[in-house]
Amino acid sequence: MDTRQLAAFCAVVERRSFSQAAELLGVTQPAVSLQVRALEKRLGTQLLDRSGRRVEPTESGLRLYRGAQKLLSLEEQLLDDVLSEATGDLAGTLSLGASTGPAAIVVPQLLCEYQRLHPAVRVALEVHDTRTVVELVADRRLELGIVGATPRHRAVRFEPFAEDEVVLVCPPAHRFADRTIGVDQLSSETLIVMQEGAGVRRVVEDELRRLGVRLRDLDVRLELGLQESVRSAVLAGYGVTFISRTAVEAELAAGTLAEARVEGMDGRREISIAIGTGRAQPRVVQAFVTFARERVGSAAETEPAEQPA
Repeated sequence: MDTRQLAAFCAVVERRSFSQAAELLGVTQPAVSLQVRALEKRLGTQLLDRSGRRVEPTESGLRLYRGAQKLLSLEEQLLDDVLSEATGDLAGTLSLGASTGPAAIVVPQLLCEYQRLHPAVRVALEVHDTRTVVELVADRRLELGIVGATPRHRAVRFEPFAEDEVVLVCPPAHRFADRTIGVDQLSSETLIVMQEGAGVRRVVEDELRRLGVRLRDLDVRLELGLQESVRSAVLAGYGVTFISRTAVEAELAAGTLAEARVEGMDGRREISIAIGTGRAQPRVVQAFVTFARERVGSAAETEPAEQPA
């Protein structure tokens, strides 16, 4: 089959728009329309419903889309392998997304080290909340995601490769500082939270639910987006928040923030690589997954053991 026609068709399905598909592919809208019409004529069936405000695939179109994804991925992997063999090194673009916790600490160093090992690879990182990263991986708009929660998605599988902890932080003079508190005590404090879809918020909601408390039962007056915003608000004294430990390690060490523990709450979580199912990954992607797993694993093995108090 003509893979250019398949690529144009898949882009329209993923973007629900001929114009956006054309922008993604770097061609004109009439060129995309021509490719799709030629594909429909060849197969003798309508693949797209153009009657609504958004273009939607027909049943035949959905079946073709699922198969076309696999075929295009195999083509991409084949080309990548041939180019890599010719140059003797990995080449291409590694496009991935990360949620704000991993993106703040774990991911940048991994990407920089990986790119230094493979100078012909171009790395492009996007930072979103966990839910958005997973959706972008599922839609094939990103090769990989690195996230701190694993929302179920039939088009994405998750491979744990590192650990983190969600902690409650407050100003150092706060009455919670360096104490263990009951979950009921949270209701008397202004709680600053991240936006829905953030991995930290998902962990917090799950743990509170396990303890018989819902987030909406607490005094949530500020919902400030992602980690940088809530950290800044707590530093300024506007409340307390749950946040990834890796995002506030410097502040905890400097004493500008203090940690509190909620009795019965377990904030440990796994950092996972989100990988799209049903398609082969290019060598540049496979190599990064292997590198990340080995790099983080070796770092954990060399950490000094905690000394007894």
